Amino acid sequence: MTAVAPAAPPAGSAQQRAGRDLSLPAWPVTGILLLYPLWWALGLGVLIFPLFAVPMLVLLIRRRAAGRPLRLPPGFAWWAIFLIAAVVSIAALGADPAQTVVERAAGRLPAVLYKLAMYASLTVLLLYAGNLTERELPRRRLVRLLAGMFVLTVLGGLLGMVAGTFEFTAPVEWLLPHGIRSKGFVRSLVHPYAAQIMDIVGGEKPRPAAPWGYTNTWGNNFCLLVPWLMVAAAATHRRGRRVLAWLCLLVSVAPAVVSLNRGLWIGLGVVVLYAGIRYVLAGKLWVLGALALAAAAIAVALLATPLGGTVQARLDNGKSNGVRSFLIERAMDGFADSPVIGYGGTRNTLGGRNSITVGESSECERCGNFTIGGNGQLWQLLYAYGAVGTAGYLGFFGYGLWRFRRDRSAIGVAGSAALVSSFSAMLWYNSLVTPLAFMVLAYALLWRNWIEGKTTN
Repeated sequence: MTAVAPAAPPAGSAQQRAGRDLSLPAWPVTGILLLYPLWWALGLGVLIFPLFAVPMLVLLIRRRAAGRPLRLPPGFAWWAIFLIAAVVSIAALGADPAQTVVERAAGRLPAVLYKLAMYASLTVLLLYAGNLTERELPRRRLVRLLAGMFVLTVLGGLLGMVAGTFEFTAPVEWLLPHGIRSKGFVRSLVHPYAAQIMDIVGGEKPRPAAPWGYTNTWGNNFCLLVPWLMVAAAATHRRGRRVLAWLCLLVSVAPAVVSLNRGLWIGLGVVVLYAGIRYVLAGKLWVLGALALAAAAIAVALLATPLGGTVQARLDNGKSNGVRSFLIERAMDGFADSPVIGYGGTRNTLGGRNSITVGESSECERCGNFTIGGNGQLWQLLYAYGAVGTAGYLGFFGYGLWRFRRDRSAIGVAGSAALVSSFSAMLWYNSLVTPLAFMVLAYALLWRNWIEGKTTN
């Protein structure tokens, strides 16, 4: 579903007579991205998205009411199908699939409403960012903001490396009653910390997480944002900024390796392979030389530093493989039992993968009661929203990749690479909240590139 960019209002229209400025301010988008370290430190974090969605929605409605049409992104009908399926699936919230913890629907409702609120907020972000004009928010500025988020990710990774136990009580957290802020889910939203301390390769070690809350989210965002750093570096005319960008990219290798995040490593490979193919097909064969040089530099870094041993240790220790296989099997069993609308949300397994009598406890928090659908966006879509919701979600981003496939600009290749990496990441990462936010912003940039008709910038 696509709306054509509106023509200028006729002379003498009510809009002109009223002298109203119907331009959309850029501050809701720039405020989220530019000030995200502040939101994280305050304890708002991902909660900033629904908070900023309110003024964005008001501004869109106000402009629409004044006679300015609202543009919808190509393929938006697919996304609408996903949202409708997510709402309809609530009807199955009271169902207790086999070998899952029995719970009343009311107890599952808060988590479901949270996810729906986030999906709705990011829908507003998509529409708002896509309806901004080049005058209101230049695409190059949005690219720089996303590149800045990659820099923030790297800084958070370095913090997790050198101060893995760093954490503090945020102001928002202080305002919450103890009974609420002590809950694990609430704590994950409002309590800032640098890293997750986990035993992956022998002994508990910090895995970078700041400012995204989880190591897996950190790795997912790393892959989604790194293309924008490359675009920003290539577009700048200031040598100093370009050098800093390349230095940031070089430094980022350390936290990327220390994170022990195999999904991140695979995702980076997908991004590089996709972007390389796109540029080679466009006749830019020099990219092959650049990729070979980069690969050689990384290989030398791994061999000459302890990072190589860290990578090998992670590859030799696949402790999570069994749990992931177990959860995928449970997700597919649930999908087979409720293939159309799913179950409205995730469920916890009854026990662990070896016995239903093994459960989570204070002594062993990861021994059982695993979350079905918590090990990848694809499995969550199938389990929670069924075939209809999954088709809507995948159809939207898949349609975008197809629709904008001829965009050979730097923005076009970077945006497409980000979306392609998200398709591989959904096998082991969940997308809410910040990864999906960066996905819709990538979609908005591809969409605006298409609207402006500039696909070579």
